[in-house]
Amino acid sequence: MADNGRLTVLTGPSGVGKGTLVKRLLDQHPEIWLSVSATTREPRGGEDEGVSYFFHSRDAFESLVAAGGLLEWAEFATNCYGTPRAPVEEHLAAGRPVLLEIELEGARQVRTSFPDAFQVFLAPPSFAELERRIRGRGTDTEDSIQRRLARAREELNAQNEFDAVVINDDLDQALKQLETHMQLLAL
Repeated sequence: MADNGRLTVLTGPSGVGKGTLVKRLLDQHPEIWLSVSATTREPRGGEDEGVSYFFHSRDAFESLVAAGGLLEWAEFATNCYGTPRAPVEEHLAAGRPVLLEIELEGARQVRTSFPDAFQVFLAPPSFAELERRIRGRGTDTEDSIQRRLARAREELNAQNEFDAVVINDDLDQALKQLETHMQLLAL
């Protein structure tokens, strides 16, 4: 691998299996640093500063935004979330591969703030399978499911914006493809 690490951005619709794939990737490649987001929301039980999130006041978060200290950020339900630039750059400078698992809008912002990042879109084998997975969780109301599916349609239409698309039909195959895109496998 090169002296400098590589920044990879992974996005895809809710229910596509990003979390499962990332967990498997990190289990097999502990050298990868998964970026920790900053947020203005209060910590929940069991969440640790710098591990779960970097917790900031609204003023401190806005100062980070103004200073260009975030690669991307957004506001959801009165709280702000974003990717701090400094830890990402520190890990990359140390030669460590860095992974960001973020939403579509965040990935679009990273294209501007960090154009050298390699962007991967994780897609389901079909829309019907995505809906089956979301419903199979058994945790969402019908209204929430319909919102997730509507958003997923929009996100799936953005696949062609990405450097690579990985279809998460078979987890082992999706993992191999992601490892290849992250340049973790010897070619």
